Amino acid sequence: EVQLVESGGGSVQAGGSLRLSCTASGLTYDRYIMGWFRQAPGKERERVAHIDTRGSTTYADSVKGRFTISRDNAKKTLLLQMNSLQPADTAMYYCAAARYNSALGPRFDYWGQGTQVTVSS
Repeated sequence: EVQLVESGGGSVQAGGSLRLSCTASGLTYDRYIMGWFRQAPGKERERVAHIDTRGSTTYADSVKGRFTISRDNAKKTLLLQMNSLQPADTAMYYCAAARYNSALGPRFDYWGQGTQVTVSS
């Protein structure tokens, strides 16, 4: 059974930092594209960033220069370092895994339960 477990969420003031972690089990981790998504109340889910099996990264325009995604294949861990946080970053953050890519982007098959990030002004 594939499991993705996020941690590291919390409440911070604007300008602060948080680091999210996602630990994976039940899959051959280094074969999966890994991503972070977020969803705020009343809004659609947004892909924040993803990292492929070679370590190449892609970011949403809204987080470029502030967030950094990384992975540790030996520990089966995905990280998201979030700096200069803004109230607009407030959302539930989800870790996801994709075995395959497509013309429209990675096809994320597995999802974690999420961790809440709240940024106050």
